[in-house]
Amino acid sequence: MAASRERGWRGAPSVRPEKRRSEPELEPEPEPEPPLLCTSPLSHGTGSDSGVSDSEESVFSGLEDSGSDSSEDDDEGNEEGEDGALSDEGHSGMEKTTEEQVQDGSPGPRTEVASARIGDEYAEDSSDEEDIRNTVGNVPLEWYDNFPHVGYDLDGRRIYKPLRTRDELDQFLDKMDDPDYWRTVQDPMTGQDLRLTDEQVALVRRLQSGQFGDMGFNPYEPAVDFFSGDVMIHPVTNRPADKRSFIPSLVEKEKVGWAGSSLAASMTCGPRRTPTPRWACILGGWGPRLVWEQQEPGERKLSFLPRKFPSLRAVPAYGRFIQERFERCLDLYLCPRQRKMRVNVDPEDLIPKLPRPRDLQPFPTSTGATVTLSGVGPSWGQTVPVGGVVKSVAWNPSPAVCLVAAAVEDSVLLLNPALGDRLVAGSTDQLLSAFVPPEEPPLQPARWLEASEEECQVGLRLRVCHSKPVTQVTWHGRGDYLAVVLATQGHTQVLIHQLSRRRSQSPFRRSHGQVQRVAFHPARPFLLVASQRSVRLYHLLRQELTKKLMPNCKWVSSLAVHPAGDNVICGSYDSKLVWFDLDLSTKPYRMLRHHKKALRAVAFHPRYPLFASGSDDGSVIVCHGMVYNDLLQNPLLVPVKVLKGHALTRDLGVLDVVFHPTQPWVFSSGADGTIRLFT
Repeated sequence: MAASRERGWRGAPSVRPEKRRSEPELEPEPEPEPPLLCTSPLSHGTGSDSGVSDSEESVFSGLEDSGSDSSEDDDEGNEEGEDGALSDEGHSGMEKTTEEQVQDGSPGPRTEVASARIGDEYAEDSSDEEDIRNTVGNVPLEWYDNFPHVGYDLDGRRIYKPLRTRDELDQFLDKMDDPDYWRTVQDPMTGQDLRLTDEQVALVRRLQSGQFGDMGFNPYEPAVDFFSGDVMIHPVTNRPADKRSFIPSLVEKEKVGWAGSSLAASMTCGPRRTPTPRWACILGGWGPRLVWEQQEPGERKLSFLPRKFPSLRAVPAYGRFIQERFERCLDLYLCPRQRKMRVNVDPEDLIPKLPRPRDLQPFPTSTGATVTLSGVGPSWGQTVPVGGVVKSVAWNPSPAVCLVAAAVEDSVLLLNPALGDRLVAGSTDQLLSAFVPPEEPPLQPARWLEASEEECQVGLRLRVCHSKPVTQVTWHGRGDYLAVVLATQGHTQVLIHQLSRRRSQSPFRRSHGQVQRVAFHPARPFLLVASQRSVRLYHLLRQELTKKLMPNCKWVSSLAVHPAGDNVICGSYDSKLVWFDLDLSTKPYRMLRHHKKALRAVAFHPRYPLFASGSDDGSVIVCHGMVYNDLLQNPLLVPVKVLKGHALTRDLGVLDVVFHPTQPWVFSSGADGTIRLFT
């Protein structure tokens, strides 16, 4: 019989011991208990399970069918497959044994275990025996709001949150299609949808209606009268009496002493006199009317004469209450308002005191000369055919070099116009011819090409070819480096060329937007890059970003740096000119709105405190911008002259502005094909 039970134990699916910790303690003998819990033919054929109690069924009511123990179920399935023959024999043996016990009337092992479990049902707290696969413990689930998982299972694996991609329409359709939608809730520990059983729904409804959760609980059981009126031998509480119960009360002692002294006084000196009130003492007793009437109104301590009444109920209402309340309301209505002194401000005083423009001379005031590009001939100077549209022109600022850089389509042409001193022009050619190309040319973003003999005769010396069209070219203050801006997107939009070594490099690894203009710092190794929304200041030696200026305009169109290097001006397409003080802040120091249309160019004078701006309205505004050496004194910005002369062509006016290097003159080029000199 024992062998048959053992074979039946091996063939039956095992029950997880961790779900019921008290089961090993309830085993009455070493014989294994799980055969009593398996689904055997005995439960279907003999009908012996009819006497199983509710507590026995509640222990195994589906708590073992969770997904966290799938690996154990697989192992049990394998064992069941291997020992299938043994399980059949075990079932038959169990059936015979049970039938014999029923005939003999002796209790079987199932009855013994069930009775043991019924007796120990409340031996331990079973509130935590739910199928909680989440093992994070009693911690707030808000900690997992920013994580894709909600906890960990028994094996230490993450329990991921279900994907909640359904909107309200999908939820409504599910509500209409699913008849059990009303009984579906979400488990806060695992995030899964759970379907409530009929017993659980009934429990919820009982709790909502204010009833007890247990149906067998009787709230109207007879109460036990612990505190009866009968005298008992032992007290209800064995608390010792307080110390204050043995000490006489100080309040009662004071009352008794006062009563005793009053009684003694009345027996020796007759009836005791009632003390005089304080207000009566102030007026000199009970009869102060004569004294009060003889005093002046200002000398009286009280504004009324006290009266004596037998009781508080005999005190009448205040006679002047209504009159005084009316006078108070009348004072509030007719009270004099505070007189506000009217400030007579002259509008001229609100305008800041600026110096007169004639005190800020010299600056250009009139048109000196006008050159039409279509009529330029040999008498005007040297003409170099480049075979394309010229986007930008820049002279080399070094006095020892005579070079002009011109941006033509996708190339930068370096020209030697041979103007001025012949020794400077000759030394420039010697400098360019002294270059020795390396044996292995490095990989560069641009190609350096020598000019042919025909091109050398017209002044062309070098040609720097790029992959995209060039929109701007500018020189460094020492004349050996020049920076170009390409009409492309990416980190190769800005390139720096070195003339002496004929090398090209891209200083940036990534792009920060469409670059509009670039400029070198006149004294320090800084490069200013103006994008559409900001102006970035880079340190070339440290290779890092130093400052980021925010113009707060749309969009930046032009850029110029003060000769001292501490101030920067930017022009924008929304007709604003922004002045930055690099030592003050990254926000604009002053924003000027003198133009009516978009600004195309801005420029500083290299010697005089002047700066100019050209706009699509066809005007050039010259302003006085004095920068002081004293850091505590702000720059002085005063507009001094509006220069007009360019005609609008296709809604375009002045395209570029540049000052004379030594004279207070300004040159402007317009969309009408003319170059004007204002002196």
